[in-house]
Amino acid sequence: MTSQRHLVALAVLALIAAVSACGGSDAATPSGKTEVAILAGGCFWCTESAFDGLPGVVEAISGYTGGEKPNPTYEEVSAGGTGHFESIEVRFDPTKITYAQILNVFWRQIDPTDAGGQFADRGSQYRASIFVRNDEQRRIAEASKAALEAKHWFDKPIATLILPAGPFYRAEDYHQDYHDKNPVEYKAYKWGSGRGPYLERVWKDKPAIEVAERKPYVKPNDDELRRRLTPLQYSVTQRGGTEPAFDNSDWDNHEPGIYIDIVSGEPLFSSTDKFDSGTGWPSFSKPLVPDNVAEAKGGASALFGAEVHSRLAGSHLGHVFGDGPAPTGLRYCINSASLRFVPEGQLDAQGIGEYKTLFRK
Repeated sequence: MTSQRHLVALAVLALIAAVSACGGSDAATPSGKTEVAILAGGCFWCTESAFDGLPGVVEAISGYTGGEKPNPTYEEVSAGGTGHFESIEVRFDPTKITYAQILNVFWRQIDPTDAGGQFADRGSQYRASIFVRNDEQRRIAEASKAALEAKHWFDKPIATLILPAGPFYRAEDYHQDYHDKNPVEYKAYKWGSGRGPYLERVWKDKPAIEVAERKPYVKPNDDELRRRLTPLQYSVTQRGGTEPAFDNSDWDNHEPGIYIDIVSGEPLFSSTDKFDSGTGWPSFSKPLVPDNVAEAKGGASALFGAEVHSRLAGSHLGHVFGDGPAPTGLRYCINSASLRFVPEGQLDAQGIGEYKTLFRK
């Protein structure tokens, strides 16, 4: 690491007696497909050490991410200016440890209120951040951060960033498993930098930060659908029908909230993206969760829209046209019969409280 880190370590070595290594880093045996979490929490020696050997974790790798320079060196990143964060990549078996549990471990390695770095390491390259790789990771990260804020354990706001993941570059070999290779110097740095005392003082005995597990979205069988849906809802969602313009429940609905699939409950659209198209059907400039809305081949055009349906349930929703407002230029013309509206105040009760952030002023 930097000479500064070596100096911090050496300055406190005299205060440390009979130190030992931090435990092994044997990788867990994955049961199948592994998933990846990318996290930045200041010195990657310290964040990596928290995950090495953790049950369910296959491998933790120190590296750099968040910037634009390909294959940066440690000297470049630590000097600042590359845009990269000192970070780790955690590969884990989701059947043994969940992404939410990974984040619970991560929070306990950092000062989440520090916006200028972490402990002795200052600068944007040492800021704490969760780099999300898909919509579900973002949902869990935002819910985990909100759950932490709701604990009111800190006098300052939670400053940890949630950013989209980009390329991750593995750090030089001498940084990997540093806590195992150099246990004395590592422990000296961890405590001399202030991280060790902070974690002991602030995080000891704190309960787990839990994220509500999302209920699976399922499509009922046809008999159940016929019982649950009105004839119009069944015709539209299952037979590709179209409801009358200006004679449906949501074309002029201006309440804040989320529109979900009437069949499966998948979140589809938000009132924040709704606009008056003058057509007599609910119109949106974009989906709330792009992965939940599938588009038929051919793509949107101003004259001949492409059919859209919900990804999981396959419900016919309507069509997407290329004559919408900026910035997308798209108009998702959707049947009210395909949707169920959940007002902002009922999002928690419906298990989709993470979308409340859309309506914060």
